[in-house]
Amino acid sequence: MQMINTQRLGERFKMFAQIDSESRSEFEISRVIEKILTDLGASVCFDNAAEKVGGDCSNLVAKFKGTKDVPPLFLSGHMDTVVPGKGVKVQFENGIFTSDGTTILGGDDKSALAIILEVMEVVKENNLPCPPVEIVFTVCEEIGLLGAKHFDLSLMDSKFGYILDSTDTKGIVTRAPSANDIIIKVYGRSAHAGAAPEKGISAIFVAATAIASLELGRIDAVTTCNLGTISGGMATNIIPEYVEIHGEARSHNLEKLKQVTDNIASGFETAAAGLRKEGQEFPRVEIEVAQDFPNTNIPEDHLAITLARKAADNLGRKLESKTTGGGADANIFFGKGIVAGVLGTGMTDVHTLKESISLSDMENTAHLILEILKVHGEGDTAL
Repeated sequence: MQMINTQRLGERFKMFAQIDSESRSEFEISRVIEKILTDLGASVCFDNAAEKVGGDCSNLVAKFKGTKDVPPLFLSGHMDTVVPGKGVKVQFENGIFTSDGTTILGGDDKSALAIILEVMEVVKENNLPCPPVEIVFTVCEEIGLLGAKHFDLSLMDSKFGYILDSTDTKGIVTRAPSANDIIIKVYGRSAHAGAAPEKGISAIFVAATAIASLELGRIDAVTTCNLGTISGGMATNIIPEYVEIHGEARSHNLEKLKQVTDNIASGFETAAAGLRKEGQEFPRVEIEVAQDFPNTNIPEDHLAITLARKAADNLGRKLESKTTGGGADANIFFGKGIVAGVLGTGMTDVHTLKESISLSDMENTAHLILEILKVHGEGDTAL
């Protein structure tokens, strides 16, 4: 087994974690990464996603020509973090990285950046045979997969690859749900709450009536829905004339996704109709539904899966197919015809101040990626 430089991997992760890169502010870390990749001999470019996502940085694409005449594969992670991600101070004790407790750590997804770069370092310094590799580091993943949604596919030749953006180092995510964004606008009529409440129509009451009629949370094994935010009203002495609710529905089954989305819409429409007096316009509702991301469903016999399993077997490990309820850049790529298995780096308690990751987990993932490159470079497409 080729040796991963564990110390370098850890030091690079720490450096990345301490570079501020909350969503829409990835410029600084992207330039650090660009230099590393250029020094490794990659050709590096950026697409024009920045103007589309309203950020200071676009998606980064790096290409290594490789030494083997096999189809290219891509490796990917995202450069942005959630908040609070400014001024991260990394702590390292007993092989575990954490923050100082005042910010997130950023293992999601800077562990991916460090691992991928370490693998390419090892390939270069050991002059290892390698397939063509394309690296895609996206922006604004944490605020709606925006970088992937606006990624310029013409910059990439790969049709399959791996995204490092999961916890489980013993699994590969092959199935993830499709999701709909749902915006519900409820219109009532304002009036003085003390002097003439009977002249008003409370949009909050309409919304509450509708919400009380709905089944929310886990609908079945593959379907969930949630109403996440609600805003409206102006003052306690004014009957609220407007309320806006934002929610989502997710399912691995597209028919069930449509059904649960329709049920939410129907619940609000029915509530408004039931409270509307004959001949009146209000209350009324407007409902907007848009796909947030498509589903992922990778066949078990796809090269991305068989290749990763073969590599894991070579290392004496087992790699299980996993189903998740979350969305990732992989969903967006899958919807564009690019297959991406999602691999874990060991990050835990992500998006919290208790986030942590072990150096050994990152090292193990680096070995797996290195072995994937080796096996693919051997060109055994039958596997």
